[in-house]
Amino acid sequence: MTNAFAFDTKQFDTAQLDSLFFAPARAFAALSVDYTEKLVNAQLEATKAYTDTSMAQLRNLVQVKDAEGLKSYLEGQQQVAQELSERLKGDAEKVVALQQEFVQESQKLTEGSVKQAQESAKQATETAASATSKAAKEAAPAAGAMTPPR
Repeated sequence: MTNAFAFDTKQFDTAQLDSLFFAPARAFAALSVDYTEKLVNAQLEATKAYTDTSMAQLRNLVQVKDAEGLKSYLEGQQQVAQELSERLKGDAEKVVALQQEFVQESQKLTEGSVKQAQESAKQATETAASATSKAAKEAAPAAGAMTPPR
C-alpha cells in the first residue's frame, strides 16, 4: 500500500517558493510582532503613569485632615486633571504615530513583494516562451521529414 500523501519534495523549487511566499510572510509577521511590542509597551507605560498619579492622589486624599486641606486637595485636582489630559493626548499621538509607521512599513513590504512576484512571473513567461520557441524549431524539421511523398 502506498502513502497518497508521500511526494518527492526535490521536484519543487523551494528557493522560489520561499522568496515569493514565505519570506514576505515572515517579514510581515516580524513587522506585526514589532508593532505589537511597541504598542503594548506604550500601553504599559501609560497604565503605570495613570496608576502612579491615581495612587498619589489617593495618598493626598488620605492626608486631608481639615477644611483647608480639603480645599487644597480639590484645587490640586484641577492641576492633576490637566496633566492627565495632556498625558492622554500625548499617548494618543504616540499610538497614532505607531499605527502610521506600521502602515507605511506594511506598504513597503507589499510593494516589494508585488514587484518581486512580477519579476518572477516575467522570468517564468520568458523562460516558457523560449522553451516553446525552441521546441517548435526542433519539431519543424521532424514534422517535414514525416510527411509522406506525393
